[in-house]
Amino acid sequence: MTAAAPLAIDVHGLCKSFGARQVVQGLDLRVARGQICGFLGANGSGKTTTLRMLCGLLTPDAGEGTCLGLDVRRDAPRIRRRVGYMTQRFSFYEDLTVQENLDFVARLYELPDRPQRIDAVLARAGLTDRRTQLAGELSGGWKQRLALAACVLHEPELLLLDEPTAGVDPKARREFWDLIHLLANEGITVLVSTHYMDEAERCHRIVYLSGGKLVVEGSAAEVVARSGLITFVGSGEGLSEAATALDRTPGVESAAVFGQTLRVSGTHRAALEQALGPWRDRRDLTWVEEPPSLEDVFIHLLSEKRFAG
Repeated sequence: MTAAAPLAIDVHGLCKSFGARQVVQGLDLRVARGQICGFLGANGSGKTTTLRMLCGLLTPDAGEGTCLGLDVRRDAPRIRRRVGYMTQRFSFYEDLTVQENLDFVARLYELPDRPQRIDAVLARAGLTDRRTQLAGELSGGWKQRLALAACVLHEPELLLLDEPTAGVDPKARREFWDLIHLLANEGITVLVSTHYMDEAERCHRIVYLSGGKLVVEGSAAEVVARSGLITFVGSGEGLSEAATALDRTPGVESAAVFGQTLRVSGTHRAALEQALGPWRDRRDLTWVEEPPSLEDVFIHLLSEKRFAG
């Protein structure tokens, strides 16, 4: 991101605690307008709390900055009018139809031309044929479409999506992301938290949080390149046995079986190759070095060894 890029989010030193627990610690975050930014991190890393501070639902204990050019402390009500926030859990009335839920949201925002706006967003989300269906009868994927439709009904400039596709099947996830990209192409900025690496790779940029702090940021390719991670992939017999043994071996930061292969990673080549030595001599195993995947890097960042001490 260049310094001259117009920013939808520009915050510095954000902090938030709940009692003695400091959830967000001095977070700096900048997201350019029209960008899809992936928000990654383990559960409890501060992603949801950050999203709620950005949309004005929580007030930071410390820090400052702007969201859509508005002060995150003083202008929270104005920010909420211009942001669409999608929570982790489906939060609409299951005993109302799809159309009734959208009409309720339109009334909350006091939108003019409600029928026309609802018709348009139903068509965009592919929900027109389900407008009279009870929300409680929708599958997970269709519920997420309804939630996204409600988020964009008031034509926000920024979408904050908190794990929007958790528990949704792969086809529905892909269709949901196609819709996100369509919205971004129209100029809407998207900050989306996810645990799916294929989704992270569809983002223009990703940021990774740990313990309420930003650890790494950049495009997926940049994050992988800067990880310093070295990955060997083994195939053959006894992969589970090898994974169990290698995971306890110095020099190995992660050893995980993926289908018919074992991916072993570390940041120190000599130590990693020494750990692999006995297993590379086995005739029933074949090893090749491959570029690390974003999944490898994510596991690396999640590793307790990575943040020990």
